[in-house]
Amino acid sequence: MRIALFAAAAAALALTACSPKTEENAAATADAAGETVASAANDTAANVDAAADNTAVATNQAAENVDAAIKTPAE
Repeated sequence: MRIALFAAAAAALALTACSPKTEENAAATADAAGETVASAANDTAANVDAAADNTAVATNQAAENVDAAIKTPAE
């Protein structure tokens, strides 16, 4: 993802010597790349939060299962 952002930024810088319309397009491309990276970062953060929540639930369930097993020993 970083590579794509750097490539877009490099392309935008390379095109700055071109026409004003090309400069506008390059700026729009760089802005879009930045928004894409920000969106991906937000999605990743949400996925990490969900994974942490799921891990906590699974850990609590495992602890309850161990407690139940201790209270009712195998025959």
